[in-house]
Amino acid sequence: MTKSLIGEVISCKMQKTVVVRVETKIKHPLYKKQIKKTRTYKTHDEIGVKVGQIVKIQESKKYSKDVHFKVLEVVS
Repeated sequence: MTKSLIGEVISCKMQKTVVVRVETKIKHPLYKKQIKKTRTYKTHDEIGVKVGQIVKIQESKKYSKDVHFKVLEVVS
């Protein structure tokens, strides 16, 4: 099963690679408050997305040392 995530493009300055910020919410184990956790993924981009777009990314083969996700589609 490959992992699929939805996030926002925050950088597109590399060739065929974009940086996507994925935000998840978790519940604190003791205080039960919702906490936002963000993580950035370098993803392979064949369709040419722009900064600020919401995209769906999927885990795939390694394209380079730290690129192992690819952009599937633009959500909005």
